[in-house]
Amino acid sequence: MATEIYRDAWGIPHLRAGSTAELARAQGLVTARDRAWQLEVERHRAQGTSASFLGEDALAWDRFARRARLDDTARRCFADLERRDPGTARWVRAYVDGVNEGLADATAPEFARTGLTPGRWEPWTPLGVWLALHILFAGFPAKLWREQVAAHLDADAIGLFAADGPGTSGSNGWLVGGERTVTGQALIAGDPHRWIEDPGVYQQIHLSCPEFDVVGLAVPGVPGIAHFGHTGTVAWAITNAMADYQDLYRERLRRTGAGVEALGPDGVWRRAARHTETVEVAGAEPVEVEVIETDRGPVIIGGPEGIDGDPLDPAHAGPSGVPVAISLRYPPRVTGDLGFSALLPLLRSRRVADVDRALDRWAEPVNVVQAADTEGGVLHRVAGRVPVRAGVNSLRIVPAWEPGHEWQGRHVSPRAGLTDGVAVMANQRGPAEPLGVEFAPPHRADRIAALLTGKERWSAADMPALHTDTHLGSAAPLLDHLAALDALTPEAAALRDRLLGWDRRMDAGSADAALYAAVRGAVVRRLAAHPAFAGLSTPPAYPEVFQPWLALVPRVGFALEHLLRAADLYGIDRPAAVRAAIEDVALRPPAGVWGDTHRLAPWRALEPEQPYDEPGLSGDHDCVLCTSGVPGLTDRAARGPAARYVWDLARREDSRWVVPLGASGVPGSPHHRDQLPLWLAGDLVPVVTDWTRLEKESDV
Repeated sequence: MATEIYRDAWGIPHLRAGSTAELARAQGLVTARDRAWQLEVERHRAQGTSASFLGEDALAWDRFARRARLDDTARRCFADLERRDPGTARWVRAYVDGVNEGLADATAPEFARTGLTPGRWEPWTPLGVWLALHILFAGFPAKLWREQVAAHLDADAIGLFAADGPGTSGSNGWLVGGERTVTGQALIAGDPHRWIEDPGVYQQIHLSCPEFDVVGLAVPGVPGIAHFGHTGTVAWAITNAMADYQDLYRERLRRTGAGVEALGPDGVWRRAARHTETVEVAGAEPVEVEVIETDRGPVIIGGPEGIDGDPLDPAHAGPSGVPVAISLRYPPRVTGDLGFSALLPLLRSRRVADVDRALDRWAEPVNVVQAADTEGGVLHRVAGRVPVRAGVNSLRIVPAWEPGHEWQGRHVSPRAGLTDGVAVMANQRGPAEPLGVEFAPPHRADRIAALLTGKERWSAADMPALHTDTHLGSAAPLLDHLAALDALTPEAAALRDRLLGWDRRMDAGSADAALYAAVRGAVVRRLAAHPAFAGLSTPPAYPEVFQPWLALVPRVGFALEHLLRAADLYGIDRPAAVRAAIEDVALRPPAGVWGDTHRLAPWRALEPEQPYDEPGLSGDHDCVLCTSGVPGLTDRAARGPAARYVWDLARREDSRWVVPLGASGVPGSPHHRDQLPLWLAGDLVPVVTDWTRLEKESDV
């Protein structure tokens, strides 16, 4: 049969082909037509060549990508895939052929603006795109922050700044078993929280061939449907497990006549791989990058001459006076496996047992997965590769020259079940707890679980009410401090009383939510400015790509619950800080509502020629409707639901989904931003699988 491309009313592609290879080629082709600029940005980011057309703003990332060996790791993983799983390798090649065919006719306006000509994708490029998207997902730079805290405060302070109180990212997901639904069949619903990007990080798509028929959310540049899919008889979805599976090592390096050597845990100096690469920079001179790799992994900070402005005590850094660097050890670099062998088995799945077997091949990122099928089967497990090693590896940077920090196999993936017919995952301490250090606070998970107890039977149509819940569970510590204040000025007392009567909902139209956020921000700034934290106020001279993990104000903002509830906070008078904050806000209160300042701020590789008036948002970082600003720094939300979905196992046609902007990545397309009003309102787009209701676009 010919490969056919259809579209629904929202421009979502529906592809039908006679074989998996033809379907993969069609997926690559239609993705290149819809997302050519996005694909090329991601390819260049994976290669560390994005500064060549985006300029100096992209240089920090390119340096990291080169030093972390992202492209080389993708090549290694594809070579290993060809050896172990040639069928999947051929399928990936077919997808790449389609991408190259589609890019040949690309006319996205961004190419003309930057002077970029679409290039050629290689068979390993999808693996590089996947790796570049997820290399920072496990948050290994948090170990740099913990070292800072331990050096300038003490080791006990690390827990005060943990992501548990509260975190900035994650996802929601919940599975409602058939005994709790109106149809007697399971429902799976949720929303992945990621950077809101334009074009979006998820692509709604329908893939059909004799072997399978799947709807789901694909990652542009990667074949198949990895994270969220529905085959008609089984559906699956994921959240970030918050597992720790990447290590940082302090390396002792020295230059020799033959190159660079690194000191190993056995006391032996061994030759490190070393070469230089040139990064082209639009509008500036090229930059040379020295790439070094030890037996632990690529050196991502510093070199044989050490680290400029290293803040750590020599006792942490190694022998007194010896320059050190920091290397990164991450599973695909060690194993040569990115888990792509799971992708085709997922598409072919008919029951949860099939999904379960497919996930045994998963590598990274490490996820909590929920699945259900039409025979009543359910699955709730962790999927991914987490190495077994000393506990301190997960918490801190460890010395490469000391024994005891080696990897010794992998953890068995934990599993869980349902409670009262439901399972909730929201990055909290759940089945993945043995594999991680910091997890999201329990507010989102607790709120979803509480809402699910409110009805005995649920339907797909009921789920948007959970997606869009705006109750802020983390407000209590600050409100408790406000309630304890006395002798306030009349204006501050009135503001305090108003906040104590607030319904704790972060609705875009709420003036009370705006007042709470203003007081919260003022408290964060006062705590961050206290002399007790002075040593943390100036980040070390680490590469720019790691600076977001090292900035003090965001760290205080996201840890405010812990900081306000701690028995003692290094002598800081917290009641005085809260008093001063509410007095300040009472004198200069925000004039409007929460949505006036809490506005969508999508990431774009290139800003549009005619900027959009981005809308105000409901929600906050600890609401189920998780739209994250940075308390104390900005209310603008760069993170949020990168998609929403409801998978109905009774009738796939009753499933629903939505993305923040639209199916097309081409500015000016009618489907570039047509889903935004629905996303803002919490509405969902019907999942269409009836080919007679689709409009045929072409045969390819």
